[in-house]
Parts: sequence; C-alpha cells; structure tokens
Amino acid sequence: MSASNPVFAHVYKRLAASMERHGGEAHRRRLLAGLSGRVLEVGAAHGINLRYYPDTVTEVVAVEPERHLRADAERAAAAAPMPVDVRDGIAERLPLDDDAVDAAVVSLVLCSVVDPDAAARELARVLRPGGELRVYEHVRSRDPRRARLQERFDVVWPHVAAGCHSSRDTVATLRHAGFEVEELSRFRFPPGRVFVPTSPHVLGHARLVG
Repeated sequence: MSASNPVFAHVYKRLAASMERHGGEAHRRRLLAGLSGRVLEVGAAHGINLRYYPDTVTEVVAVEPERHLRADAERAAAAAPMPVDVRDGIAERLPLDDDAVDAAVVSLVLCSVVDPDAAARELARVLRPGGELRVYEHVRSRDPRRARLQERFDVVWPHVAAGCHSSRDTVATLRHAGFEVEELSRFRFPPGRVFVPTSPHVLGHARLVG
C-alpha cells in the first residue's frame, strides 16, 4: 500500500507552500472551521492542514500513502493541538472500520486517486450515518469549452503530476455515492484572466444521506 515518490513529495511541498501564501491558507481555515469529534483526513500529505483544525476536534486520523509525505505528517502531528493518528493507506481502501468517524476531509486529493468512485464509496462507508464531508478540490469546469480544454490537458497532465486530473466532476461523484451537498462555493484559484485547467475549485461540505 505504501508508495514512494520523493520527487513528487518535494515538488508538492514547495507548491503547497506557494499556494498557502497566495490564498490557500484562508481556504484551508474555511474548510476545517466548525469540525468536531473524530475526523478522518484522506491524503493528508505532509500534514499541512493539522495546524488549522479547531480545538473541538478530538482526534484526526490522517491517511497518506506516500512515505516521505507521511513521515513529514508524523512530525507535524507531534506539534498538533489534538491527537493525530497517521496511517498508511489509500482512498479506495481506507484503513478504518465502518462508521468510524464523525467527519471526513478531502483536500486536493480526489483529483489524483486511481478510482474516485471507489474512494467516494469508502468515505461513505467509514462515516457514521449523517456524518459530514468537507471538500476542497479542483474540479471540472462548468463551461463546456473549458471542460473540453481540461480533457485535452489530461491526456498528458496525469503522467507528469502523479496522477492528478483537471477534468474530474468530483461533486457528481460524491452525489452518486450518497452525499448530499449542503454548501458549495465555486471559484478559480489562482484567479486571473488566463484560464488554467487546474484553477476551477470547489469548497464546501456535504452530508451522508441515510
């Protein structure tokens, strides 16, 4: 299950730091505000979100398959304000029991999982009934012309960006798995006049129906 991609890990950390300085920090704070109880974070990377969790969270289970990023997450967990259990695992086969967590967080990860439908079903499995899912992802544009551009871009992009896709309709995938979207903002990040295939983002929360 564990993976090793040190080049990706290094590039991702540098990119994430740049994004934080240009607005990403505000997005992550908004993503996590108001969470409570036991929370699962899928694709925790180097633990970038840990410092933003509110003190109402009693535990974070941080799942990350890439071993270099996971080691960084373990170091970040030592300084986190709540207990953090860092685990090796993938989104399509989460290392948790059914109904194990009160909430789950996906943060710029569903673009790169191998099977997004399986990942969404796993999120539904480990969440307790009525559990909340927080979502911060870049997604398929609602503009048909830009969506076609994203599809063409994805002929090459996943091969150079560790499986990342720009054209996935992540919101539709979550709805198909039984999530009801309660609040959702759509925006381009980074903003700008020139369209970048990975710039359409969503930020919000959904709840597991049933």
